Amino acid sequence: MPYLVADDLPLATAGRRLRGLLERPGILPMPGAHNGLAGLQARAAGFDALYLSGAAMTASMGLPDLGIITVDEVCFFIRQLARATGLPVLVDGDTGYGEALNVMHMVRAFEEAGAAAVHIEDQLLPKKCGHLNDKKLASVDDMAAKIAAAAKASRDLFVIARTDAAASEGIDGTVARAKRYLEAGADAIFPEALINAEMFRAFAKAMPGVKLLANMTEFGRTPFFTASEFEAMGYKMVIWPVSSLRVANKAQEKLYSALRRDGGTQGMVDQMQTRAELYATIGYHEYEALDASIVATIVPQGMPQR
Repeated sequence: MPYLVADDLPLATAGRRLRGLLERPGILPMPGAHNGLAGLQARAAGFDALYLSGAAMTASMGLPDLGIITVDEVCFFIRQLARATGLPVLVDGDTGYGEALNVMHMVRAFEEAGAAAVHIEDQLLPKKCGHLNDKKLASVDDMAAKIAAAAKASRDLFVIARTDAAASEGIDGTVARAKRYLEAGADAIFPEALINAEMFRAFAKAMPGVKLLANMTEFGRTPFFTASEFEAMGYKMVIWPVSSLRVANKAQEKLYSALRRDGGTQGMVDQMQTRAELYATIGYHEYEALDASIVATIVPQGMPQR
């Protein structure tokens, strides 16, 4: 049953539910979901939590990931996922949309929209994807102030400090920053763009007892590792930020090319989600069942022949 029409909605906040998941043994996998429908598909596949990527949000809007969207625009995406799936959602908070007061506003807005967690990074604007070159870092003091502000503003929101220091300051600098961010009130640490298993292990060894997040993005600086491999290296959470959007975009590219070439979609029908499959995913008939004034829909079977 869709979360929105379920009769057993959870009483605990999203943040508390995420904290509960993190108390379970093993690593928590959080696939990226770039809209409500993707979130429903991830939930149907068996995932218990989701990730909302800034890169996926901006790309879906036709924009680059340079920290140029607003808190309200992000809240629109948060509401989609939280309302559609009911799952705890970790949200990419970029650099916090400003300084300490802006971070506090972001935290309150995200939590009210339904987010379970946020991560904030120690880059300066204009920020870049964590796997790109020449990122500019904020001072440790400035980032610690943002984390302290986020922790102060949070009711139950789980606050993750992301550090992009590995490329310019190495593991030692990354560890030093992470420890300062924990002192400021971070609940977990996200070391971005580590480039091999040795770096992942070394960072985890230097952070005993700390909940760590790993990022398994494609086409970046990190080699492919599975969730179980990250767990063995000492990580409690793993995200695949833009994977759903990458696959959807490639499929759409093929569709538009075929439509332009063939003048119709006849060559792509076997690659489409059917109307019945879509309705099952979004719970169409469950919504109808709530309102007796809506005549039950009969889904056409197959495509009519000319």
